[in-house]
Amino acid sequence: MIDLQKASLGKRIVAVIFDGILLSIIAVAFAAMLSTLFGYDGYMDTVNDAYMRYEAEYNIEFQITQQQYEELSEQQRRNYTDAQQAINNDAAVVYAYNMLINLTMLILTLSVLIGVLVIDFVVPLFFGNGQTLGKKIFGIGIMHTEGIRVKTVQLFIRTVLGKFAFELMIPLYIIMMIFFNSIGMVGALVLLALAVSQIICLCTSRTNSFLHDVMAGTVAVDIASQRIFENREQLIEYTKALHAERAARSEYS
Repeated sequence: MIDLQKASLGKRIVAVIFDGILLSIIAVAFAAMLSTLFGYDGYMDTVNDAYMRYEAEYNIEFQITQQQYEELSEQQRRNYTDAQQAINNDAAVVYAYNMLINLTMLILTLSVLIGVLVIDFVVPLFFGNGQTLGKKIFGIGIMHTEGIRVKTVQLFIRTVLGKFAFELMIPLYIIMMIFFNSIGMVGALVLLALAVSQIICLCTSRTNSFLHDVMAGTVAVDIASQRIFENREQLIEYTKALHAERAARSEYS
């Protein structure tokens, strides 16, 4: 087993923050482009105009708290209920609202996917050793836990299955469902479980790795001091030479 020169947690966190900022910029830019392409603002205007129209017609406000609702008079409550029924029966508004939900999920998924692929797959392929721009700046590399250079397939699994699907999209989907009132306490509990599992993985894994590295069998290392082998054969040859050298020393000791 080769000596593992793990990158410090502080450097890894700073690199993650740096890459996260770049990811956000790319994702937001791509989301803005997709919003224009799919006519997102048009559906949003339809929904907002309808809410304003029904609020004026029934003399109510849709966005009120439970306490504010309880303080309404009986007539105001009837108006509120009638307004809700009216907007729920408005086919154009229902269609626009459903399109907003579907497009939000689609745009969110595609924009984050593009951002993750650029930051954590394309750039590392260019720099080599699994280095993102943040990792390059802070001297961090990615390799197989056995000390072998990370392969393209392994990097893809780490990026798409680990970071994109498990660490980003599942939490983001849950947050969106909470925002659209389609999930309650269960969503918060799932988010908490994901956060706890990430902490447990970081603290208990042999390489002190995040979930995406554990899933891909990779580890973040200090690129300046870590020896990384091109393939398993090179690693075996190095190990044999190391054992032979140690055996020779023991004969003369």
